[in-house]
Amino acid sequence: MFADRAKIFIKSGKGGDGHVSFRRELYVPAGGPDGGDGGKGGDIIFEVDPGLNTLADFRHIRKYVAKDGQPGEKKRCHGANASSLVIKVPEGTVVKDFETGKVIADMSGENRREIILRGGKGGLGNMNFATATMQAPKYAQPGQPGHELWVQLELKVIADVGLVGFPNVGKSTLLSRVSNARPKIANYHFTTLDPHLGVVDLDGNAGFVMADIPGLIEGASEGVGLGHDFLRHIERTRVLIHVVDAAGTEGRNPAEDIRTIHMELEKYNPDLLKRPMVIAANKMDAVYAEDEDPSEQLRREFEPEGIPVYPISAVSGQGVKKLLYGVYEKLQTVSRDPVIFQKEFEIEYAGDRNLPYTVERNEDGAFVVEGPRIEKMLGYTNLDSEKGFQFFQKFLKENGILDDLEAAGIQEGDTVRMYGLAFDYYK
Repeated sequence: MFADRAKIFIKSGKGGDGHVSFRRELYVPAGGPDGGDGGKGGDIIFEVDPGLNTLADFRHIRKYVAKDGQPGEKKRCHGANASSLVIKVPEGTVVKDFETGKVIADMSGENRREIILRGGKGGLGNMNFATATMQAPKYAQPGQPGHELWVQLELKVIADVGLVGFPNVGKSTLLSRVSNARPKIANYHFTTLDPHLGVVDLDGNAGFVMADIPGLIEGASEGVGLGHDFLRHIERTRVLIHVVDAAGTEGRNPAEDIRTIHMELEKYNPDLLKRPMVIAANKMDAVYAEDEDPSEQLRREFEPEGIPVYPISAVSGQGVKKLLYGVYEKLQTVSRDPVIFQKEFEIEYAGDRNLPYTVERNEDGAFVVEGPRIEKMLGYTNLDSEKGFQFFQKFLKENGILDDLEAAGIQEGDTVRMYGLAFDYYK
């Protein structure tokens, strides 16, 4: 079965301990401290491997622990830094904190390699603690501990176009006809379990990647059946093709099916309904001549809503070319930037809360917040996204910055500036 989710344990390495020693050389009766520093612990790094397309490897190995740094040695020798542990994942893998479900990293787009857990810093040897009044310190600093975390890996397929619809409406047949994908096809009354990707080539070097999203059922947004497992693969697609059995060969009403799937998409993620959509009225070869054309019924109902209807037969190829070019035109109207899930969870290290910042009031009355802690936070936060801005607000509150602003006399409506970012303060 296609593996698109895994829970694993990761732990970065501990820093090596600093060393306590003193020079013991001939003709040096009172040698000073010469204990070296410990080495840094290994980082946990996630890296995209283009040769992978599932998370199957994580079924067998669920624990990933980086090595510890080596302790310092005498004669001011620095302990060796531990090598990083690199975990290879397929493109499209989203790394989440298991406890909260918040996004740590999205291994997509330009993000090919990211440090998820930093190794602990090595401790300082006693040579660093000698002073005029303490010339023979008998203590050294222990290495900082590594960090550990249970993370959830979720693979969300990356495709331009997603095929959605109830089971057995012909999605797999359509994908196999228009691309190089070869999903198993039969008259199943249950759904395909694996998402399949295929490249659709059109004339003039045009084309796109299409994904057969496993069939949805009513209640999928609540996790009924394998609902959440399937719905996550729709999130990156830019255009949706809703495939329906227009002939009603199994007694289903195509219009009702479309409304039901729309409802499930909206419950799961309302943004999905904002994406361009077309309807592929499939199995038209099974419609009898004397019957009313079901595609015309669908047109009357859905084209006023801006959803074009294309009558097709995935088996015979009837109308398929027109559908593909219609989808390609839709793709030209939406951004080609990949859908990236923004960071919502930041690993907090021992030194992060100690990074300084200042809150000052300018002559023009604006409050300026600056410092390494603020600069670091803004470096990994996308304030253009709703979740990113929520993370920003939470950071200001939990780190005491809002309290400091109030202590400095800020009032509602006053301006706050942070490294080129300006906003009005309201409780």
